[in-house]
Amino acid sequence: MRTYKIEAGTAQHIGNRPQQNDRVALFTAARAPGYVLAVLADGNTSPIGPDQALLTSKHLFDEFRVGDAPSLPRLAELLRDIAQEAHAVIKMNPIAAVAEPHSALALLVLTPQAQLVWAHVGDARIYHFRGETCLMRTSDSDYVDHLVHHDQLPPDAARKHRSSRLLNNALGNSLKDPHVSTGTQQGLQAGDSLMLCSDGLWQLFRHEELAAAVARNTPRQAAERLIAKAAERAQGKGDNCSMAIIKLVAMAS
Repeated sequence: MRTYKIEAGTAQHIGNRPQQNDRVALFTAARAPGYVLAVLADGNTSPIGPDQALLTSKHLFDEFRVGDAPSLPRLAELLRDIAQEAHAVIKMNPIAAVAEPHSALALLVLTPQAQLVWAHVGDARIYHFRGETCLMRTSDSDYVDHLVHHDQLPPDAARKHRSSRLLNNALGNSLKDPHVSTGTQQGLQAGDSLMLCSDGLWQLFRHEELAAAVARNTPRQAAERLIAKAAERAQGKGDNCSMAIIKLVAMAS
């Protein structure tokens, strides 16, 4: 069982965009006591996709029954189900026939057994820090490998997938189902931190900077300082900036 307490928070800033298309939330579920689900969805031109991603996440997490023992494969399946169901519902929205409301998605479940299960679609990012060291960060590499080995695309074409509507990995893409990357980690400990963020944040920082900001501050303080620094670095061209931060803090003896 875990030997730490959890400090967590979410934050958003509109940046220099006309509206906020990101959505971020932390959920608990009555049928999965002690489990925490973090969700971050980043919309392209509207919040329709991200709104649906949060609704689907809450609904399926509320319905999830843990059982007698935690199962990391079952949790990974839950996260894949969230992404796939949200994608299907977004495509049914009448607005999707006119303007596709795409969304990137990052999902993370923290268990009472000091385990982590994550999934992501597109360019929303997930980080695992230990103190000021980055132990894990998600990237597009898994999707690029998928395009090369499954779709038989040349590596150069696969790496340029963001410029292609057909290859763009996102919820709501009518031309291609999303590729959901998943992963697990065990043995979390006090001093670890987890972070989900949109590209309006991570594109402006090295992972070492993010790790240091989170390690040296409370989640709220870290979010405030990162948002302020992101606005400074964006120089009037900032994207929506959103994050969820979960810190595992040693319990007082």
